[in-house]
Amino acid sequence: MDFETVMQELEALGKERSKKMYISNGAKEPLFGVATGSMKPIAKKIKINQGLAEELYATGNYDAMYFAGIIADPKAMTESDYDRWMDGAYFYMLSDYVVAVTLAESDIAQDVADKWITSAEELRMSAGWSCYCWLLGNRKDNEFSESKISDMLDRVKNTILDSPERTKSAMNNFLYTVGISFKPLNEKAIETAKAVGIVEVKRDKEKSSFLNAYESIQKEMDRGKLGFKRKYVRC
Repeated sequence: MDFETVMQELEALGKERSKKMYISNGAKEPLFGVATGSMKPIAKKIKINQGLAEELYATGNYDAMYFAGIIADPKAMTESDYDRWMDGAYFYMLSDYVVAVTLAESDIAQDVADKWITSAEELRMSAGWSCYCWLLGNRKDNEFSESKISDMLDRVKNTILDSPERTKSAMNNFLYTVGISFKPLNEKAIETAKAVGIVEVKRDKEKSSFLNAYESIQKEMDRGKLGFKRKYVRC
């Protein structure tokens, strides 16, 4: 399936309702408004195609960029490729749910995410923390340095309230993910989440969100979810 055909198929799947929802979250034209589940049949036909993924991502069309993440070959992408994709990720649904997700399936995920976390750029930082959420929620605990994740919990505790809005949200999610999916530091994550308390995330046109990682961890633990790992990162 070539570039033109994929673009035509995506356009045909577009729904006005989805388009409005994506725009309310920060997407901008061009976009079609394709529900992510609707992309699966096209993805099954194509499987993995890095060349096509690059063409689609370069369009700046939100739906095409999202689909690019589904068919990309994470292990074929270099650090500079991920940086380039981040340069094009203009809002959090691209940075955290396309670029960070794709990065999480690569062998260089932690190295790249570490650099993004210290970048002082809101969406790069957000993508870095989000990448760790995808990683911790999928890979075995022994693939991570306990002392490193512990230091990251300290970093969240000391900096979350002064961080940019989207970064705050990703850091809060990191707290929750360590608490549920990384058993060695479950107790420390709970203590850290309790110390952090409620995190307010301000939004441009909507009311603020109030996040509470401590409560979220407790709820999932009550449901017997401690140690939860998902089979796949990408859909």
